[in-house]
Amino acid sequence: MSVDVTSPVPEAGQARVTTPSHRGSVPDWALPWIGISVVLAAFELASRTGVVSTRNFPPVSEMFAALWDLMITSEFWDLVWLTLQGWGLGLGIATVISVPLGILLGTSRPLYTALRGVIEFLRPIPSVALIPLAVLVYGTGLDSKVFLAAFAATWPLLLQTIYGVQDVDPVATDTARSFGFSWTQRLLRVTLPSSVPYIATGIRISSSVALILVVTAEIVIGAPGLGREVNLARQGGAFDLMYALIIATGLLGWGLNVLFIRAERRVLHWHASQREERVA
Repeated sequence: MSVDVTSPVPEAGQARVTTPSHRGSVPDWALPWIGISVVLAAFELASRTGVVSTRNFPPVSEMFAALWDLMITSEFWDLVWLTLQGWGLGLGIATVISVPLGILLGTSRPLYTALRGVIEFLRPIPSVALIPLAVLVYGTGLDSKVFLAAFAATWPLLLQTIYGVQDVDPVATDTARSFGFSWTQRLLRVTLPSSVPYIATGIRISSSVALILVVTAEIVIGAPGLGREVNLARQGGAFDLMYALIIATGLLGWGLNVLFIRAERRVLHWHASQREERVA
């Protein structure tokens, strides 16, 4: 019998000596901020040392200074509201369309088979390619932004809903049927609770897609909002203002994503995936 001398067993009454982990020296919550700080410092250094032209890419400190000057004005928050308005309406329309239709297609195999070809044809169409159609039908205002955002956000949520409904445990469905549950009761008590995590993920993905299309519409067709101001700042040569607005749109998308993640954790606190994430 061989003895492992690399990990000796402590004798009775002797405390085991543990080597402190290097990973614990930096808290996990601080790691993302360290990474962001390093990237921002690298961009600042690249501008200050002339690696990139300061005319086309001002120092990061000047970008954030311009962003601060924007944030203390009411006009900036009016622009944020206009962008959020298009995002909210587009995502809302996509949700109203996708969730009921996804439940219907997920519970009916013949209907899903019949419409699958239509979905696979429409889904890959780039929403940007529909900008001429949106301008022709709706003009260059809010309606065009909402149409483009709703079209783009519909497909991720629709597919997630279909997959969530189809992934319901058939044993649970058969058990509910054997107890005499009606179709509506099985839908409300078995199907929906099982597919809610898929739907929540779909809404979070569609939220990002809707915001991307709203800002794109503002840049390309000149609809009022943050995107149009980005383009106007570029045309006017105010590059520090342009980058400040780009940072603002990025922070807006990040904030919306954080809100959806927290809402998902609160609503799905009972789900195994959320419990495992908290334990990890």
